[in-house]
Amino acid sequence: MYFRCMDDKITGKLKILADAAKYDVSCSSSGGKRKNENKGLGNAEGMGICHSYTEDGRCVSLLKILLTNFCIYDCAYCVTRRSNDVQRAAFTVQEVVDLTINFYRRNYIEGLFLSSGIFKDSDYTMERLVRVAKKLRQEHKFNGYIHLKTIPGASEELIKEAGLYADRLSVNIELPSEMSLQQLAPEKNYAEILLPMGAISRQLVQSKEERKLFKSAPAFAPAGQSTQLIVGASAENDHQILQLSDKLYKNFSLKRVYYSGYVPVSSDNRLPIITAPPIIRENRIYQADWLMRFYGFDAKEIADELHPNLELDIDPKLAWALRNRFAFPMEINTADYEMILRVPGIGVKSAKKIVSARRFTQLSFEHLRQMGVVLKRAKYFITCQTRSLQPQEFDSDLIRRRILFGDGSVRSALLRQQLDLFQKVG
Repeated sequence: MYFRCMDDKITGKLKILADAAKYDVSCSSSGGKRKNENKGLGNAEGMGICHSYTEDGRCVSLLKILLTNFCIYDCAYCVTRRSNDVQRAAFTVQEVVDLTINFYRRNYIEGLFLSSGIFKDSDYTMERLVRVAKKLRQEHKFNGYIHLKTIPGASEELIKEAGLYADRLSVNIELPSEMSLQQLAPEKNYAEILLPMGAISRQLVQSKEERKLFKSAPAFAPAGQSTQLIVGASAENDHQILQLSDKLYKNFSLKRVYYSGYVPVSSDNRLPIITAPPIIRENRIYQADWLMRFYGFDAKEIADELHPNLELDIDPKLAWALRNRFAFPMEINTADYEMILRVPGIGVKSAKKIVSARRFTQLSFEHLRQMGVVLKRAKYFITCQTRSLQPQEFDSDLIRRRILFGDGSVRSALLRQQLDLFQKVG
């Protein structure tokens, strides 16, 4: 085992800096298309990256470490904050390179996710991150996946160079508003964070245009850029979080916004007192994000000022359908593709199959079942050849109850309604 071969000093650093990196969820181990050329080492072609996940769903398929957990900032929510009493460590550039190559050769990892605390200043830190990627690419011909964290405040020249060696870049916003950032991380500001995001976005567009004209033009961060938002460390509701994510997708062409349920890692009276991360809320926000990216939903349709927080007991797509019963039932053989996507229990693949298949035949519920439609949910919102599987007079509360708890709960609810009505008439 390579761990046994490493000296105690490197092993100690690895334990500290790998543990400190686990709170950053903005890593993605797919999306790159870097091919293996000139008999190099590894590749990031297509789905060449293997995935494994921890119990809370965080990706651990990459060597995910910090260059150092020394930091000049004192952000209240961060485990590496300046005032936190934790054991500190720092890798040299060569140590990170050696770890990556040795772990890759032993099939422990398929790539590298490298972030860092900010020591000395932003450019000093960013320059070392870039040096790691550059040495891996140029000296070791490493073609595996590399994700570099971009340090806010770093120069545009360093960011541009980073994109030449990394498959993906990310700049973490962390908190959903400038007000919360000033409260919990007063040494940071939104302008300094959004500046590198804009630089990456512009460079991505420029690189794409250059490669249209010249195939030999170098690719810039071919897997795009991402960011992370912490959920629950500050008072913003889900409506505010989704509005911000929507703007980031539209203004900076982000590939992903990652959401991290706040983990209490340090004591600070500015932070909420919780015993466990808000995992269910985090999951619902991810589902809402999916609706915006792949199902054609606008952020304000999912959460608004009247419904500022997502419901925790049902997913946001079902919640929208129950709030908008006037749009249903829809006839599956004639409905537009965009509306079919809004039916609970029908995913993107199933919706495409429906639109394709109905050109040749009138679809039945059995057809839909064979296509993978979850009729347990969808049957309350659709008809097939004007036929329905459920009474359309079911109100939203009864549908919710039946989906969550089954038929027995609905029969009990109907009996209670009838008894109430009988008592009123009596």
